[in-house]
Amino acid sequence: MCRVYNTIGCLNNIQLELVTNHIDEFNSLNEIIDFQKNYHFKKEKIISDHNILINEEKEFLTNEVSEFDILTSQKIIDLKKELRQKLDYLNQQIEELSEKKTKIIAVIEEYYLNLIIHIKFWFVQILFEFRIILFKYQSKKLLSKKKKRLDYISENFQDAVNESSFEDLQKFEVKNEIIKKLNNTIYGAFGEQKVENELKKLSDDYILINDFSYTFQNPIKHDGDYIKTIQIDHLLITRSGVFLIETKNWSNSSINNLDLRSPVQQVLRTNYALFRLLSEKVSKSNWGFSKQNWGNRKIPIKNIIVFTNVIPHEQFQYTKILGLKELLPYIRYFSPVFTQTEVQIITDSLLQLSQQKKISSKLVL
Repeated sequence: MCRVYNTIGCLNNIQLELVTNHIDEFNSLNEIIDFQKNYHFKKEKIISDHNILINEEKEFLTNEVSEFDILTSQKIIDLKKELRQKLDYLNQQIEELSEKKTKIIAVIEEYYLNLIIHIKFWFVQILFEFRIILFKYQSKKLLSKKKKRLDYISENFQDAVNESSFEDLQKFEVKNEIIKKLNNTIYGAFGEQKVENELKKLSDDYILINDFSYTFQNPIKHDGDYIKTIQIDHLLITRSGVFLIETKNWSNSSINNLDLRSPVQQVLRTNYALFRLLSEKVSKSNWGFSKQNWGNRKIPIKNIIVFTNVIPHEQFQYTKILGLKELLPYIRYFSPVFTQTEVQIITDSLLQLSQQKKISSKLVL
């Protein structure tokens, strides 16, 4: 099987976008598509869930308000009981001090202990009285708050549901907008995966680098424009050269859309940049195969655009237009010009140059 490096570009871009926006609930692209298909159902479910929550809150508040006086009275009884136990304990301490003592030091000690216990006795009564007053005040305030909330829910039930669901719906809509913007990338990922799966049928003499990206330190000039960065869907390194493969999972409407950038021009532009990149690498390297008696050997770069959905009938100069089933026969057609060792040297060099932004994500195709 063909050796493969890097995640396919579209999938990697989707992973980056979702992780950046803290969306981690999806395990596959099909789950994302299902999310879009069930958009209205999921939105209604959020509202329905909050409807249930507000109903439960209303029922809970109704029970709380009706039982509030009983619970408050019981709490006051418990506080008074706690006070009585505390006072009984202090009285017991006073009685234990009343045993007869004859020595002067013991009498003085008893006097001060008695004084401290009596102070505690009165302090505890004052403290508990304060606690009861404070509890009654807080209970009254809390009851008023609960009644106010209950009245609001009873009179404005739908408003309460809307307020409760607002944050969840807002997050849901933001997530939906992010996914909508990824639509083309999602379907592009399916196309790129088909191409990768097809290329994997090749032997391990072939090496595939997905999503090759590179940024030039100094932009290079080409056809009156400057090339700063390049991104290549698939680079296949073989004994017959390097295949620059662009994948398009386009429909008829996309093929006929004049506003879409020409994939042929895109590939030719990228080919030139890759040629410059490899030529510079060859001239500065000590690769054993680069120099021959006649000069530096050329690394052939062949351009392919694979259409995984609708295939255009036209053919173009310097770029081969292929369907998925035509891809492997076309690649195998060319005669070898490199040894397997030289293929590995080219691969290692390209992998060193590759700048794919990788991220940890559970999302797969």
